[in-house]
Amino acid sequence: MSELSLSVACQGYDRVRALVDGRVRIEGCRANFLPLGPEEAFFRAFRHAEFDVSELSFSSYLMTLDRGDPAYVALPVFPSRMFRHSAVYVRSDRGIAAPKDLKGRLVGVPEYQVTAAVWVRGMLQDEYGVKPKDVRWRSGGLEEPGREEKLPLALPAEVELEPIAREKTLSRMLEGGELDALVAPRAPSCFVRGAPGVARLFPDFRPVEQAYFAMTGLFPIMHVIGIRRSLCEAHPWLAASVTKAFAQAKEQALAELADVTALAASLPWLPAEVEDTRRRMGADWWPYGVDANRRTLETLTRYAHEQGITRRRLAVEELFAASTLERTKI
Repeated sequence: MSELSLSVACQGYDRVRALVDGRVRIEGCRANFLPLGPEEAFFRAFRHAEFDVSELSFSSYLMTLDRGDPAYVALPVFPSRMFRHSAVYVRSDRGIAAPKDLKGRLVGVPEYQVTAAVWVRGMLQDEYGVKPKDVRWRSGGLEEPGREEKLPLALPAEVELEPIAREKTLSRMLEGGELDALVAPRAPSCFVRGAPGVARLFPDFRPVEQAYFAMTGLFPIMHVIGIRRSLCEAHPWLAASVTKAFAQAKEQALAELADVTALAASLPWLPAEVEDTRRRMGADWWPYGVDANRRTLETLTRYAHEQGITRRRLAVEELFAASTLERTKI
């Protein structure tokens, strides 16, 4: 059987590096990797379905699945996960000292449906009693004017969402005081530059996020790997093979992080960080697969439905290619 040629769009994280450099191969395939950033990969995948295999925004994928027109079928492979307490930026001169102080405020977001914002809104509601309808939302480009929602929204009537002027950006509006706060997966340039009056809602976010994990067991999933649906239908073996390869690459990355012979990342206390993470989150702190992530997946599908991202609450089993819901055991 000749090898299947695949275009694979995914950022070059340490957990996929062994796939990119060829140490791990997708069985039966010849992969051509495109190391695209998330924003570009998502836009090209959801607008034009350009890639055979692609990193996808999980919330955008849920929207396409809910609407019955998904170009991709997801695998339980999660290349991006991140606690998002650090993603809330505020004007420090507006008396916003705690999450409850966001009620009634103007809060920017690049796109209402981005997965990071879904998690932040869910966390604010579950942990602090701040509902999406309590905030006045404004959407638009974080650093470049003219950004729009990739997919059309049908939000609950009580949620206020308006686009900012096409010539403006969220970062400049936060710096200039036109917004009270901003939720963004990427740190706005005004914060990076140290602009006066711009701060994080949770300045010391690490212990807050550690306490959140200890209490909830949730390590928020941001992105998922998807395969073009037509390819999965034509090659029933492909979904399991791609899932297996990504899992092997991730295992190599975790092993490299734990190797104290030479540091795998340019962090002087990496061994201490690995040991602390393992103690708090377990030996496999970045799990793939459905069973190990069921609680996190159920929470995300609940948030998506409660916030109007999806019209119904999707079941975990319908999110992924059927062949990836179980694995071989010896």
